[in-house]
Amino acid sequence: MSSILSSVDQRTNLVGENRLELLIFKLGGSQRFAINVFKVQEVLKIPALRQVPHSHPHVCGVAHLRGKTVPVIDLGLAIGMGPTQSLDDGNLIVAEYNRSIQAFAIGSVDRIVNLNWEDILPPPKGAGREHYLTAITRQDNEIVEILDVERVLADIIPYNTRVSEQVLNVDIAARARQLGLKALVAEDSATAMHQVRETLSDLGIEIVAMQDGLKAFNNLRDLIASGKRACDEYLLLITDAEMPEMDGYRLTAEIRQNADLKDLFVVMHTSLSGSFNSALVEKVGCNAFLSKFAPDELAGVVQKRLQEYLDTLPE
Repeated sequence: MSSILSSVDQRTNLVGENRLELLIFKLGGSQRFAINVFKVQEVLKIPALRQVPHSHPHVCGVAHLRGKTVPVIDLGLAIGMGPTQSLDDGNLIVAEYNRSIQAFAIGSVDRIVNLNWEDILPPPKGAGREHYLTAITRQDNEIVEILDVERVLADIIPYNTRVSEQVLNVDIAARARQLGLKALVAEDSATAMHQVRETLSDLGIEIVAMQDGLKAFNNLRDLIASGKRACDEYLLLITDAEMPEMDGYRLTAEIRQNADLKDLFVVMHTSLSGSFNSALVEKVGCNAFLSKFAPDELAGVVQKRLQEYLDTLPE
């Protein structure tokens, strides 16, 4: 089953081309779901699971995989569809999110598809699983729902969003508030957007939220058209990697190729972990790369940028 995933190195060629690969699967019914293949380590049949007393209701046990004990989350249960019908016949998606390994119990695996991000659309308002979706697409005239795994994980283990006292520089945070400094944030996950907003609030920085890279890029171009400089309007841009219509890699590449935007400070902030991602970030020209979600590390990068900005101001 793991042969469905080819070498990650082949996928790195998609970066900067505004393309992605999705692993499509079912949870027992006819509806199809998907996650980005970049996050998937392997797919295998569900092994014997060991039950863990007092675990979260969405965790159906732990599995021993490649010498590690990995929690197994019943994905159907986690998104409100009810438990996976038969764990005996199901599959595991083993994935890395936010620097940790999780496994998701699903039904059947469908296939991997290679798409343009332009083919990925925001979820319709009022959809029953809206809060667990980042986007939708179509395959074979059927809707495929792309899951917000960060939201699933946050329901099980809430993320810390506050900056610790030993990291927070209260003096420059006060200065940031006094100056009314803002950050542009491109992020399609409502959960991740909330996390960034809370952390930057501790730093005295207001955010301007955009749900995808194209909206963020259009916002920057509108600034230029109005006669403003992006670096004057925003202290920095914080962007996710995966977003509908324009991903964070393409967004960064477009910024670097635009003479009026190329000096904007860009932070790639993504749950796509792995050493390969650092090389890809360097390829498109980001100033910094951070794996989600570590508020102290995000604060460290932002405060360093903030101090550099303050040093340019007249006494």
